[in-house]
Amino acid sequence: MIKVPNKSCVRRLGFRSMRAARTRNIVAVLAIALTTVLFTSLFTIASSINYSFQQENFRQAGGDFHGTIKGLTWEQVEEMRSDPLIQGDFARLFVGMPVDPPFNKSHVEVSYLEPAAAPHYFCQPVEGTLPREGTDEAATDTRVLALLGVEPKVGAKFTISFYLDENTSSRKLVTRTFTLSGWWEYDSALVASNVLLPRSAAEEFCAQGSGDPYSMTGEWNLDMMFKSDLQIEENILQILENHGYQHDDPQGENYLKIGVNWGYSGAQLSNSFDISTLIAIVVLLLLIIFTGYLIIYNVFQISVTNDIRFYGLLKTIGTTGRQLRRILRQQAWLLSLIGIPLGLVLGFIVGNKLTPVIMAQLSYKNAFVSFNPLIFIGAAVFSLLTVFLSCARPGRMAAKVSPVEAVRYTEGGAPKKAGKREKVRKAQSGASLPGMAWANLGRSRGKTVVTVISLTLAVVLATITYTFSTGFDMNKYLAHKAEVDFILGDAAYFQTSGGFRTADQAVPESIISDVSARSGVEESGRVYGGVSAAMQFVTEDWLRMSWGAYNSPEAVDQIIEFTNRLPSGLLEANVQMYGMEDFPLSLLDVLDGDLAPLSDPSQKAIAAVYLSDDYNSTQWGSNWAKLGDTVTIRHIDQMEYFYRDTGEIIEDVDAAIESGRPWGERAKVYEDVDYTVCALVRIPNSISYRYRVVGADEFILGAERFKKDTGTDSVMTYVFNTTDEAEGDMESFLAEYTESVQPLYDYESRATYVAEFEGFRSMFMTMGGALSLIIGLVGVLNFINAVLTGILTRKRELAMLQSVGMTGKQLKTMLVFEGLYYTLLALAASLAMTVVLGPLMGSTLGEIFWFFTYRLTVTPILLVLPVFLALGIAVPLLVCRSVARHTIVERLREADA
Repeated sequence: MIKVPNKSCVRRLGFRSMRAARTRNIVAVLAIALTTVLFTSLFTIASSINYSFQQENFRQAGGDFHGTIKGLTWEQVEEMRSDPLIQGDFARLFVGMPVDPPFNKSHVEVSYLEPAAAPHYFCQPVEGTLPREGTDEAATDTRVLALLGVEPKVGAKFTISFYLDENTSSRKLVTRTFTLSGWWEYDSALVASNVLLPRSAAEEFCAQGSGDPYSMTGEWNLDMMFKSDLQIEENILQILENHGYQHDDPQGENYLKIGVNWGYSGAQLSNSFDISTLIAIVVLLLLIIFTGYLIIYNVFQISVTNDIRFYGLLKTIGTTGRQLRRILRQQAWLLSLIGIPLGLVLGFIVGNKLTPVIMAQLSYKNAFVSFNPLIFIGAAVFSLLTVFLSCARPGRMAAKVSPVEAVRYTEGGAPKKAGKREKVRKAQSGASLPGMAWANLGRSRGKTVVTVISLTLAVVLATITYTFSTGFDMNKYLAHKAEVDFILGDAAYFQTSGGFRTADQAVPESIISDVSARSGVEESGRVYGGVSAAMQFVTEDWLRMSWGAYNSPEAVDQIIEFTNRLPSGLLEANVQMYGMEDFPLSLLDVLDGDLAPLSDPSQKAIAAVYLSDDYNSTQWGSNWAKLGDTVTIRHIDQMEYFYRDTGEIIEDVDAAIESGRPWGERAKVYEDVDYTVCALVRIPNSISYRYRVVGADEFILGAERFKKDTGTDSVMTYVFNTTDEAEGDMESFLAEYTESVQPLYDYESRATYVAEFEGFRSMFMTMGGALSLIIGLVGVLNFINAVLTGILTRKRELAMLQSVGMTGKQLKTMLVFEGLYYTLLALAASLAMTVVLGPLMGSTLGEIFWFFTYRLTVTPILLVLPVFLALGIAVPLLVCRSVARHTIVERLREADA
């Protein structure tokens, strides 16, 4: 075969044919732009949420470094930082923490940071500098300065008291006056504020520490950055191995603690990535591509159908199918060059506007819009891929067309030959306008199906969004989060690393009296916390299982070896005890049994507490005690300490610690009480200790029994409900009371969790609504394109119908019926999918979100019904009016031409 250099001719032909189809071009550019808007906005929102999510997590984790090796000496820091796996590193020396007023409601840490670490800890001064060596300078944030009553001005003097060896029995209070060298704005998303000292001052303070092995004072942390945020833990463990250290056995030699920055999405993904995650990502991407495919495919399919005579004539003069496909691809390229950049810009604007709204609903304190170039590259690639997938089948159709058939072609092709029975039926019924309209939809079933699917997808997505958001059950959410209107306790109880630990944190009766005297208080009650030593007795298997979740088998063996054992073989174990009055008892979720015996102080009754997972399902292995079991609690009044190697009683505990000899402790004065388990319960987290002791089970006694057996009456929290009318007034009172009158105490209210719930629900409404709107526009544009090209490709046919007597009114009525059939079919399909898939979706969502309750709803379908009916009527009439500007003769001649 002779090769003819005709590429330029084919390009010119494709370009000129495209110029002749201006209406098609506009629709195609809009379709491509809208598809690109879909990709770009989704990628922008997803990337921005991920970036904001990471930034928020970094602030909660304390920094944006990849990982940390903790509890080092300075020599170990210098040794570790030479490892080739580390791409960047910076060290921190921990000094102490202020916990007394005015810092009792704020988490503040005093430390030394290497200068390179400051930005990673979000401690970069906006005014002044970091403290200089050999000076009395210090740098901190505006929150710390405000609590101290100091104006943020470089050179200002401020005095701060803080504890060395905090959270140990050896803690020591120190006070020092510093000169402010620099300050930065307080970031409320950060878990802790920092007071930064020069290294010389930090080391001076650390030298005053006790050296307690459980103290962080004087410990160095080495924060590290790697090549990527994938496999952070593996990299840290490899570094430890490279230098002869290990992380598996806390009791073994050369053990070092490590930390993986959970704020990185890559670290979380690498930990949880499996085949199901991969499938979910692939399905999501395919769904996005399919959404864009629906509209672009329909545009090119209808375009080829409209120009089928043109392609047939080209074939008669020798144009090959390959050249026709090239013409179509060329047009797709040119249209993409216009539509994709337009869509990228509009999509980024949409994503830029929606991201802050979504992040606000998520209660994120910082919202960042990502300008990652991969957003635009990815959106452009996905759009191009969608365009060429969409024009593949229309290209094959144009390439295979027969010249003779193309000249005679009308939409839907030649009708199938009707059988005898069908001919009789048609003759009897006649040709009604609704029947003709229905028959017209069946002539191009592919176009009809694509158009209906695109409209259906938007309605179904809107229905899913509405079902999802309205299915969030506030009662379920509050039952788990805040079963009570108000909780009053020590300020430390509500801190991230707080909880109730000592009698000093008890709520005084005077405060309870002040609150209960307010009008509107209904049910109320005290939750007592354990401040005296208590132990339980469990089997060795149970203790091994409890400790084995956090320790190596070797470490568990050592724990078992050093645990006191009864003659019966049972082992001593920690226990967390509650005492509750009737009202907090009523807030418990009773799994089995009856709580009534707890209210009778004459009965030795006890309730066993079981834990819940993230989906609010009971963890039945979280407590050994079952209904009717006997639980022996040893209430200890006095402990004694002894050397394990000789059994000698220790008189000076500090000296024993310094000696390094192995020592233990045991009860000296105590009372063992046998209780009967009357109920198995779950306790709402809001009224619990809010922390777990490893190896300890939780039990609840009635208030009077608790006070009698423990000999203590420390109120951990005071919980109460108010009338609806008094709730707002109580909220205002407690805010002022805990701020000004009793600043050592704080509170939580149901309103806090209601706002959190509403924000969560609104976020899904916003995201789902935005996605439904974009896909809805895709469907509407598809519908307009289908009606428009359906009328344009049948100009001759419609003109012939009018030439044999069909009036303009009848023609409009038939076309309106066609439009209504499109929309009604979409609504019917949406209703069917909602009824069939709804329960399945509800079951799945109920497993993911424990506070979701599925309710079948057709509200979104009813809401879009008038919109779809209006579209079904208005679009055909507008197109028909445009076509009717030309006379019947002109339309017949145009079609023949």
